[in-house]
Amino acid sequence: MGNVRNILFIMCDQLRADYLGCSGHPAIRTPNIDALAARGVSFTRAYCQAPVCGPSRMSFYTGRYMFSHGATYNNVPLRVDEWTIGDYLRPLGLRTGLVGKTHFQADRETIARLGIDVAGHPGLVQCGFEAWERDDGLHPDLSADPNLRYNVWLRRHGYEGDNPWHSAANSAEGPGGEILSGWHMRNARLPARVRAEHSETAYMTGLAMETIDRLGEAPWCLHLSYIKPHWPYMAPAPYNDMYSAADILPANRNQIERQAAHPVVAAFMQHEESRNFARDEVRETVIPTYMGLISEIDDHVGRLMAFLGERGRLDDTLIVFTSDHGDFLGDHWLGEKEMFHEEAVRIPMIVVDPDGRSDATRGRKDSRLVEAIDLLPTFLDALGGEAAPHRLEGRSLLPLLAGEEPGDWRDAVFSEGDYAWRHARYILGLAPDATRAIMVRTERWKHVAFAGFRPQLFDLEADPGELRDLGEDEDHAAIRRMLEERIAGWLKARRLRTTMSNEAIAARTGTAKQRGYLFGVW
Repeated sequence: MGNVRNILFIMCDQLRADYLGCSGHPAIRTPNIDALAARGVSFTRAYCQAPVCGPSRMSFYTGRYMFSHGATYNNVPLRVDEWTIGDYLRPLGLRTGLVGKTHFQADRETIARLGIDVAGHPGLVQCGFEAWERDDGLHPDLSADPNLRYNVWLRRHGYEGDNPWHSAANSAEGPGGEILSGWHMRNARLPARVRAEHSETAYMTGLAMETIDRLGEAPWCLHLSYIKPHWPYMAPAPYNDMYSAADILPANRNQIERQAAHPVVAAFMQHEESRNFARDEVRETVIPTYMGLISEIDDHVGRLMAFLGERGRLDDTLIVFTSDHGDFLGDHWLGEKEMFHEEAVRIPMIVVDPDGRSDATRGRKDSRLVEAIDLLPTFLDALGGEAAPHRLEGRSLLPLLAGEEPGDWRDAVFSEGDYAWRHARYILGLAPDATRAIMVRTERWKHVAFAGFRPQLFDLEADPGELRDLGEDEDHAAIRRMLEERIAGWLKARRLRTTMSNEAIAARTGTAKQRGYLFGVW
């Protein structure tokens, strides 16, 4: 165990890996995130386990693939028996809490069936966290959670209305004083009706700092979950006009891709957000504001790091900066996320280990294949906790941070989807249980297996933009079979026996006679 006492786990919502300065974006300015990367390791090929908020976050929180934890979409309850970050870290003495957004939904039906008093187990309804502030990212006043205070705070600062989250923080003002909703992307270039110091990002950062001060010398794990740059794409001045249409990356798409689209992808192309993002006018209106929201986060990351430095916490706090998934923004003729192109499944991941053992790797860009589920085993490893390989499906990143070269590091990553809740299912005429997909990505290939449809296949060496789908190409049939076998082998290896450790099994193996079971004796 090194000198790590605390964990700061920062997550942005819908932030693409290629929209950070440290990832090579030619225009966007993120000096504070760049400085964070200079103090740690940037994993340039990190992947979420589901390109949708809810299931992705449940994988981060449980250290398990979507197939294993079963919460396949936003607000699908996580089974009450699933261990989450708090279950692992609280026994190590860490107060473990949330400031910001999550899509966790409690398994209330099972809780009621078992007669559990949730008052004595608050983590069961907050995904294992203490809810220091929990926001659903949409409607603060519609939740029964008394910790949703952003609207109360806005009113205290003079913003009136039933839901100033919408009417102030996520709306602009027209020439006649009318409220122009941020839900309409045409308004994205206008400044939000809040001052920058009253935005969601500013509020959550301030609350995180207040919480750290309140905790004092008690060790903690704080999950700071920023709502932005997720829609509504609305930023306060000066971030709303920090960038222009000239700063955005060209759309990664072509007409052949559109005309020969996979049936499921073609159905998503018919969604309203995809049809709108197919228009240059929409991209040129929205993306500069999306970039401005990222620069706003960067400013507050700098504010937070300065605060930690003043309090001496940079020396004993392991810091992670990441995202739950990306945002297509019109690439591949798509809006939102949910499909498995790099824009949606590759996420930023910066890990800063304060321990001296990691000094040799500071500022390094590591291109090994990394998964979101690796973070929880990393936290446990850094804090000296016991590994739980019968439940956790990721691997600790600590050896990579220390400059070690594990010879058996993974050569593939996996991500999953379940689009039962999306209009694409109706377009395709599917039942709710016929909408699953699994992606495997190796060094060269990306293969997506869709239930009931042909697969997708991309040669990432020859076609890094994923513009030519080889899912029906006869010359690549053997590659597709090989990758289908990889998925089959991966499914067979899931950690589904979670109630008994590997050590307990080892202690009992071959001891039947000692325990009185004399079967097969002559």
